[in-house]
Amino acid sequence: MTRKPDGPLRKGWTTGACATAATRAAWYALLSGEFPDPVTITLPRGENPSFALVKAETGDGWARASVIKDAGDDPDVTHGAEIIATIRHGKQGSGISFHAGEGVGTITKPGLPMPVGEAAINPKPREMMAQQIMELASRFNVPADVEIEISIPGGQEIALKTWNPRLGIVGGLSVLGTTGVVIPFSCSAWIHSIHRGIDVARATGRKHVAGATGKTSEAAIRQFYNLPEEAILDMGDFVGGMLKYLRRHPVDHVTISGGFAKLVKLAQGHMDLHSSRSEVDFAKLGETVAALGGDARLVSEITTANTAKQVLELCTSRNVDIAGTIARQAGETARATIDGACAIEVVIVDRAGKIIARAGHGDFDAFLPAHRANPNP
Repeated sequence: MTRKPDGPLRKGWTTGACATAATRAAWYALLSGEFPDPVTITLPRGENPSFALVKAETGDGWARASVIKDAGDDPDVTHGAEIIATIRHGKQGSGISFHAGEGVGTITKPGLPMPVGEAAINPKPREMMAQQIMELASRFNVPADVEIEISIPGGQEIALKTWNPRLGIVGGLSVLGTTGVVIPFSCSAWIHSIHRGIDVARATGRKHVAGATGKTSEAAIRQFYNLPEEAILDMGDFVGGMLKYLRRHPVDHVTISGGFAKLVKLAQGHMDLHSSRSEVDFAKLGETVAALGGDARLVSEITTANTAKQVLELCTSRNVDIAGTIARQAGETARATIDGACAIEVVIVDRAGKIIARAGHGDFDAFLPAHRANPNP
């Protein structure tokens, strides 16, 4: 995750806002013969951004306009992408329809905001675009029977950097944004993807899902349980965002997989595990080690340690099961957050990808592959 820079940050515009601006410009041109450049739209919260046009093309019964997405100072993978809207007259009485052009995905799994087979254009951007169509249709006294095709050149390649393939969105990106505004480093897109992952898991009948803090812990837990794509949640540092959504939209069993340092923070009550937003309390770790029977010297070394990795190494060398205790404590924190909605398991993975601790409430062994003779790490 990119570290947030110091100082004030510039807001940006969502893909949905950009698609709305391009839609308005193209529809206006199809009705009037002229492109508004720049084109101005009104967002759900009243902002009125203006967008310079890149493409402005017309043909027999169609018009096309595009804008460049500016995500402000947010590390958005779609920053700088060209968002294209091609507008065509639809059949009489057909209303407004949405279509995926080049680089926009199609939904192939249930559980997402739009049904299987639809273009991956979320409800709010559809609403925003439809408002532009209806407003101008009323002004020019024409029916609002319109086909809207959104394209994002290069979107299929960019989508590989997102969670779309895991969510069952194939062929490109999603057109997202509920407010039209990108708040830098709000991480809303990441948390949104966690929520959609849970929705897909529920809709596809998954009884066991796993959220991992990173690639190593994801690979370890996926192999341990032989989990499919739709059972893996890209939790990252946002364990709180995952658990709070699961509290309202539960599945039967949830495994949290992560490195020792991250899960120490969860054990100590933190819901955001990023290094810039939470820290390991070494004094508390010292108290934990003392309760486990660690001698005064070890406790002193723990409280003055520089890293959680150092704590783990010190305890391992003295045969103090700090990893197992942290797994249990992290599970207690998670269970308190989820309020009994799901059975919780915590798995700690070392940097080499080996599972070093596993603690849970519920029959998680029931999900182990049949060939695994010894379910314990």
